Amino acid sequence: MSRAKGRDEMLAMMRADARLDLADHRPDELFGWDKAAAAAELLVELREVATLQTRLFAEGRHALLVVLQAMDAGGKDGVIRSVMTGINPAGVDVVSFGVPSDEDLAHDYLWRVHRRTPERGRIGVFNRSHYEDVLVVRVKGLVPKPAWRRRYRQIREFERTLVEEGTAVVKLFLNVSAEEQRLRLQDRIDTPEERWKFRAGDLDERARWDDYQLAFRDALRATSTRDAPWFVVPADRKWARDLAVARILRDVLERLDPQYPEPEAGIEGLTVT
Repeated sequence: MSRAKGRDEMLAMMRADARLDLADHRPDELFGWDKAAAAAELLVELREVATLQTRLFAEGRHALLVVLQAMDAGGKDGVIRSVMTGINPAGVDVVSFGVPSDEDLAHDYLWRVHRRTPERGRIGVFNRSHYEDVLVVRVKGLVPKPAWRRRYRQIREFERTLVEEGTAVVKLFLNVSAEEQRLRLQDRIDTPEERWKFRAGDLDERARWDDYQLAFRDALRATSTRDAPWFVVPADRKWARDLAVARILRDVLERLDPQYPEPEAGIEGLTVT
């Protein structure tokens, strides 16, 4: 067993920049963790995240937006179940962006996204996001190349606005291998209780694996910034994925350092009758 990575070292390994090569990020990376120990560590991390979330809500000065992107069967729903439901659900809003409606299409592509960003004091989770407009639309040729290329700049500016106005932004690419995706899709087919998740079109999307990997690489390179970073989270092993995500969230919230407001003067010592 290799030495377990500390949090700072782990975060540095996952953080994307303009030189990103997804081949350098192993989907089965375990950071030297042991599965049993990681399960216990996850509980510790979630307790800390929950405490920070309570302070975030009480303070009401900042919000946190968590963007989840992945290939099909990459584990977005699993992260929401295992990590986000480990904290107070009353302070978390999960938004899933599907095919744009007619109303959405009558506006710019960021319209439907901006109106669903979290209020101050809350955590918002985007299960898919505005990044579909530089991923799916690119791979499927839904808009011309000049259109999706300029969206990198527009997205950077959009996210910078959110950050400057008090919303921390952290973006997680759940990095699953082609073989692990194959196994998960096959499991969906073979398991009656899971079969509803599978669509025949999933196989068409899988056939475009290389195109999507290139689109993800370019999007992460172009839009990972100091204030709104991308992290490439190894997602082949769900237990390692969940602990990595929890540690990222704890780090972001600790940097915000939310504090409880000062109580109203004269409350201390009162007796309720």
